[in-house]
Amino acid sequence: MCTLEKKGRVLILTLTGSGEHRLGPDMISSLRSALATARSDSTAGALVVTNEGRFFCNGFDLAWTGKSKEKLMTLVSQAKPLIADLVSLPMPTIAAVTGHVAAAGVMFALAHDYVYMRGDRGVFYCSELDVGLPFPPYFMVLMRTKLTKPGTLRDLALGAKKINAIEGKERGLVDKVFDSASDVLPEAVNMAEQLAARNWIGGVYASIRMSMYPDLCRSVGIPQESDEEVEKHFVSRL
Repeated sequence: MCTLEKKGRVLILTLTGSGEHRLGPDMISSLRSALATARSDSTAGALVVTNEGRFFCNGFDLAWTGKSKEKLMTLVSQAKPLIADLVSLPMPTIAAVTGHVAAAGVMFALAHDYVYMRGDRGVFYCSELDVGLPFPPYFMVLMRTKLTKPGTLRDLALGAKKINAIEGKERGLVDKVFDSASDVLPEAVNMAEQLAARNWIGGVYASIRMSMYPDLCRSVGIPQESDEEVEKHFVSRL
């Protein structure tokens, strides 16, 4: 499913194997467990999430759901706290994408602070319209939050357009593009090391991120911080 290793102060979460890394109950559970471990590591300064094989994440595990609406809605519900885990994680996060990203996998990638991607292969593809499924509300809030350039959300959601890394950088989907898959992870780790070296307070980082995206936080069930909770972050620096 996935592994979590540590290089200095950088945690590297890898979706392992040559499969499509689809989000089924076991994969979601494995990812959430790894993120819980990351959250509890007080010495970690940044997280990089990457993949083996041709896919970063190819969406929900539709083989597991079959034609069951109930099972599909189970995955929709289970993926919501996974997104919340990333949005509230007390450290910078980088998705080091070396394969295709589709449907729910797009949401998983966009939930990171930065997206690095190979330029020679791989696309972002919201397949929902093509397969006849609506977007769960929190998916749409996440896309509206992260995709601010005109036409990008329309083309992904209402055009089911496949967008490669180079075009993705122009449209704000991708932050940096690299020549090949072998370049992506080392560059992401290098960036993560630079971020970790800033020695930011994790709770403050998470608090600022969550305050940037209030609609997204509400949609995935992250409670708004109270004035008292925000005040504690000030006290922790004094």
